[in-house]
Amino acid sequence: MIFSRTLLKRHSVLPGFDLALGFTLLYLGFIVLIPLSAAFLKTFTMTWPAFWDTVTAPRVLASFRLTFGASFFAALLNAVFGLLVCWVLVRYSFPGKRIVDALVDLPFALPTAVAGIALTALYSNNGWIGQFLPFKVSFTPLGVFVALTFIGLPFVVRTLQPVLEDLQPEIEEAAATLGASRAQTVWRVILPVLTPALLTGFALAFARALGEYGSVIFIAGNLPMISEITPLIIITKLEQFDVAGATAVAVVMLVASFAMLLAINGLQAWARSRQGR
Repeated sequence: MIFSRTLLKRHSVLPGFDLALGFTLLYLGFIVLIPLSAAFLKTFTMTWPAFWDTVTAPRVLASFRLTFGASFFAALLNAVFGLLVCWVLVRYSFPGKRIVDALVDLPFALPTAVAGIALTALYSNNGWIGQFLPFKVSFTPLGVFVALTFIGLPFVVRTLQPVLEDLQPEIEEAAATLGASRAQTVWRVILPVLTPALLTGFALAFARALGEYGSVIFIAGNLPMISEITPLIIITKLEQFDVAGATAVAVVMLVASFAMLLAINGLQAWARSRQGR
């Protein structure tokens, strides 16, 4: 037994733990830690009053409200309808299922600028969809919400799909035989299992929406104090050679995103602990 374990370690496909860990930390350092550290270091060149004045400027605060608010509600909508789409793809067989399944990944493959132009054309006042709507979508905050919903859906569906595939339909049938209604089966049997994955999909969609630029820039209209997103504020400051101001706004978004991810991870741990009881 000991000989077999030693032989398995000796002939492992991957290198030793120390070497693999070293390469992992080196790669993460170059790709993630160093760029993020550079943003913080550049921000530290500012005095605290200058930093506070930059991040609390009325135009910046308006972009924060729009970016975080639209991202949150877009991710929330995707969590609801992403679960529905995932349920249909996993639980039902129908003609064209493979095509529908492939369409879910379209926001991944489609260039963001192309998506923004297409959404703007569809939802403009004379667009295929916008001409029938009693309200304006393109060049308004609602257009930002539409674009963020478009790019966030695949994150929820693809996160939920493997978990739902492992959830056997026999569990639902057993709940029905024990007298559970459909609503009770959903709330007490299905959702507790899917909640950690649903929270993960929500967090991924939210984080992706916070940094989205290409698909939003065309449909937003970019009106200051109305439909201007935070990434555009950062780009504008960079074009004005205000690098410290751009990194200051970016640091606020980084800290807020990190706090949100910590909260989501805490909720996931709480959900798993309840499942284990």
